Amino acid sequence: MPDRPARLGTRRSPMATAQSQAVADAITARTGTAVELELITSYGDVTRAHLTQLGGTGVFVNSLREELLSGGIDFAVHSLKDLPTTPADGLTVAAVTERDDPRDALCAREGRKFSDLPAGGTVGTGSPRRAAQLAALRPDLNFVPIRGNAGTRLGKVAQGELDAVVLAYAGLARVGRIDDVTDVFEPEQVLPAPGQGALAVECRTSRAADDLAYLSAVDHTATRAAVTAERVVLAELEAGCAAPVGAYAELLDGRLRLRAAVVSHDGREAVRRERSVPLPQDGDPAEAGASLGRELAREMIGEGADRIVAAAAAENTGDAGEQHRHD
Repeated sequence: MPDRPARLGTRRSPMATAQSQAVADAITARTGTAVELELITSYGDVTRAHLTQLGGTGVFVNSLREELLSGGIDFAVHSLKDLPTTPADGLTVAAVTERDDPRDALCAREGRKFSDLPAGGTVGTGSPRRAAQLAALRPDLNFVPIRGNAGTRLGKVAQGELDAVVLAYAGLARVGRIDDVTDVFEPEQVLPAPGQGALAVECRTSRAADDLAYLSAVDHTATRAAVTAERVVLAELEAGCAAPVGAYAELLDGRLRLRAAVVSHDGREAVRRERSVPLPQDGDPAEAGASLGRELAREMIGEGADRIVAAAAAENTGDAGEQHRHD
């Protein structure tokens, strides 16, 4: 064990600090290593621009990565769905935590279910993936982009600005707001973001196998295999975390089942595929997940999924996109 508390870097938002504290507590419980949180502000936390305007990828993790590389912190905890699929030079994901509930949740006024929302109702979401899949289910609703932490978004419903918002169920659980959930979307309705519900523990590659080896105590093999499959789909489609791509893999009876969807912004066009493979008795389950993700993504590209992704990216370019490229 180190002679000082390990320094865990986290964003300052209530959700980020809650999930980082949970990882810190798990590390201490399993290894005896003391961990203290270092609060870091990311550009994604302070900008007022919408996620699609920012390009999404890396906007919440770059500040943490800079601290890692400079030695200001020992390791960082990210929501895996926010982590770019392209590895950062000098850094590695030392652990992927056991996944919490990956589903999306509706929080609506008057306790309404999604099917009960009035035609023309306004639903807030910061995710093009959610908006596209929900538009396919209810084209009569208006989906509008929103920013802010969970409390801010839920406040817009309570104040009557919106009929409902859609957030990650796991995130709501981490900040104690499950009572606000009025409906939950099964993967058959809305596929979650790749990696949703799981946390990534990242550190410098040079330290992973030696003085930070205790991080492996919170690594969950089955979750790592599943999220690897999902994130490879995203990478093969050359899509960022703000793209309208949903993917979900789960281990069932020794097989890894992967479902993925790419949906146009209005929900009218979609490519959906599913594939499963047995997990090997020997070898790295994550490698099996990566192969599964590549195979499924190539099938989807053959059906035009990359064209839908490109069209969605083009819709988000403009003045805000120019600003992002200079940041």
